Amino acid sequence: MLSTIERGKTSPTAALLVRIAAAFGMTLSTLIARAELQGGGLLRESEQPVWRDPATGYVRRHLSPASDMPLELIKVRLPAGARVSFPAASYAFIKQQIWLIGGRLDFTEGDVVHYLRPGDCLALGAPSDCTFHAPGPEAAD
Repeated sequence: MLSTIERGKTSPTAALLVRIAAAFGMTLSTLIARAELQGGGLLRESEQPVWRDPATGYVRRHLSPASDMPLELIKVRLPAGARVSFPAASYAFIKQQIWLIGGRLDFTEGDVVHYLRPGDCLALGAPSDCTFHAPGPEAAD
């Protein structure tokens, strides 16, 4: 699979990229940053790496400039009706918060479902399998 991705014959899904990153002991953000970001304190919108999951339409924009800071900002857009799941291993190295700007998001963290509305901010607990679901009628941002 890695070979077909490297040759540009296929585009990896979000779930596959997370598994690849975890295999190398890094987060999805770190994997993408190493592949696409240059150093410097300013990252213009036109230079921010954008990746789209071909299976779900999930769009991920890396907003933060490359740095050694323990903070990264990622903007995600999940189309209405889409669902993306990640294993606990994808969050083993980081602390995360979800800030919903628009739409609705049903976020399943282990056995708990959080129903987020615009303006809500959720601090994730210990790593657990999770699912992002945008129930609609509009995309979750």
